[in-house]
This record gives sequence, structure tokens and C-alpha cells, in this order.
Amino acid sequence: MYRAMPEEQFPIPAPDLKKVPERYYRKQVDYQTSEKVGTLVVDTSNYYLYLVQENGKAMRYGVGLGRAGFEWSGRARIARKAAWPKWTPPEEMIQRQPELEKWSWRNGGMPPGIENPLGARALYIFQGNKDTLYRIHGTGEYWTIGSAVSSGCVRLINQDVIDLYSRVADGSQIVVL
Repeated sequence: MYRAMPEEQFPIPAPDLKKVPERYYRKQVDYQTSEKVGTLVVDTSNYYLYLVQENGKAMRYGVGLGRAGFEWSGRARIARKAAWPKWTPPEEMIQRQPELEKWSWRNGGMPPGIENPLGARALYIFQGNKDTLYRIHGTGEYWTIGSAVSSGCVRLINQDVIDLYSRVADGSQIVVL
């Protein structure tokens, strides 16, 4: 499940699972909800993302979330999915971290790769037709799963985001609790 993935466009190493609590490993679980099948539910208090499945089941993934001041909640949809996406930091992030200017949209963004903050896959979250600038994405910093470290995005181990990406359709609903 968390093997090295040398077949990827940018080979992904296996994570050191001693650095990830077992409760955050990907797992199919019983999950009762009124949300329809295919909906993503982010449980921010427990650092889980659930993909609602049939018959009271869900695929559960451990996640890293937004640190204090960067949290968000609400309903939205997955408007786009990308494998090995380019990353362009939002202007607000560049204001906080001027060294990121080199990756701004004006400079073409950061090319895909293992060092790219979006990791192996990204799911783009929109409310209506507006990009929230939040993403569900992979990370090579797998030891951050189960903590509040991002600028509001939902981070998964690269192997988990690849699995999730293969299961989620464009237009899927997302609920962040």
C-alpha cells in the first residue's frame, strides 16, 4: 500500500511508516452518513478525509490540514484534477514568504516533481465557479499527516493521493467539517 512507486513520472520513495501513526494509514471503514456516494468529507478534528462508498462504507485517509488562521470549512466541489501539477503560490503566501516569488504565476510557477509542494496529484476545490485556492494534494512530507501545518490545503501521503485521485470524479462534492 505504501510501496515505492518507481513507475511514476517522478519516482516516489516509500514513506518511513514509523513516522506516521498507524491510525492515519489508508483503510476502508464503516461510515454512516447522509452524504451521497462519491462525496469527500474532511473531518478536521480527527485529521481524516473520507470518500463515501456504498453500503455504509468509506475509504478513510489520514491528512494534514491548515494551521491556525488558515482553516476553512464548508461545501464545495472538485472542479479539476491534475497529475503532477505545477504549483503557483497565491499572492498572499508570497507576501508572507517573499522567497516564493520565483514560483509566482508571473514566473510560470514551480514545475511538477517530487519537490513540488502539491506532490503527485492535486484536486482543485471550487465554490460555484470560484477557485477557493485550496487543494487536496499529495506531500512528500508524510510525517506531517495528523497535524495542522498547511496554508489551508488538505495534504495526503503521495501514495494515498494517487489512490484517492483514481476514485474521485470531477464535480464530486466535498464537505469540510
